[in-house]
Amino acid sequence: MDLWQLQIFCKVIELKSFSKAGDAVHLSQPTVSSHIKDLEEHFGVRLVDRMSRQALPTKAGELLYDYALRLIALRDKTEAALAEFSGKIRGNLIIGGSTIPGGYLLPRVIGLFSKVYPEVRVSLKVADTSQTLAEILAGHLEAGVVGARSNDKLLRQEPLLDDEMRLIVPAAHPWAGRQRVKIKELLGEPFIIRESGSGTLRSIAQQLGKKGRSINEFRIVAEMGSTEAVRQAIKSNVGLSILSSIAVADDINAGLLKAIAVEGLALKRSFFLTSHKQRTPSPLCSTFMEFLKQHIQPVDG
Repeated sequence: MDLWQLQIFCKVIELKSFSKAGDAVHLSQPTVSSHIKDLEEHFGVRLVDRMSRQALPTKAGELLYDYALRLIALRDKTEAALAEFSGKIRGNLIIGGSTIPGGYLLPRVIGLFSKVYPEVRVSLKVADTSQTLAEILAGHLEAGVVGARSNDKLLRQEPLLDDEMRLIVPAAHPWAGRQRVKIKELLGEPFIIRESGSGTLRSIAQQLGKKGRSINEFRIVAEMGSTEAVRQAIKSNVGLSILSSIAVADDINAGLLKAIAVEGLALKRSFFLTSHKQRTPSPLCSTFMEFLKQHIQPVDG
């Protein structure tokens, strides 16, 4: 067993495919299968079930995956620490981002960081807020940026950037020319929500609760797993939704969507730079977090 084999194994589990894992690590599918077979022989257990369309971990595979991620992260931290000792910033860094920061804010900063530190490889894992926080707590991510504050005392969170959510409607909607609408008016409209782990949904629910309202009072016609899916559904006249202004800036500037205030709802929120309180960040992660705080800014619009 070696770290390279563990890295290949992790790719198979994450992509649920031997062929896709091979493409990701630039190896043929038979070579990937051979490495997995070597690991299974080494541990004396089956690690991956080869289903008809997917490669899924067995219980033993799930256990190995968790430890493999820790070993790979420790390798990356070791390389980064020794590089810093010799006066260089290089190595691999894995960070997380919930939907809005992961899709609209972090890619730009990572691009700038890569130009300043060309020997650093930054991997960005985009998931909803709940999953990103869970990955930080599990030690799979050193840091992440999410759209909601957590009550978990093991997490350190620092406000990074403010965001304003608005009611988003198609340009042809009867409300498109209005500046604001009342909550009561919204209750009869077809409404699209994000999935339960979403920071966007959490923020909306919190603000409605302060007004004695619940998201369940809305006429919910769809629940979608990404802001992009909601954005496209609004443009297709499926319904209305409350979204980040950052996420729809291009469509608003192009005149395809309109953003309206909801009377009585304070729909401002913050994105939080999040890390584990009890884990010391690697030198590379510390460098990136400082760079992020200096360069993060909303998209135009």
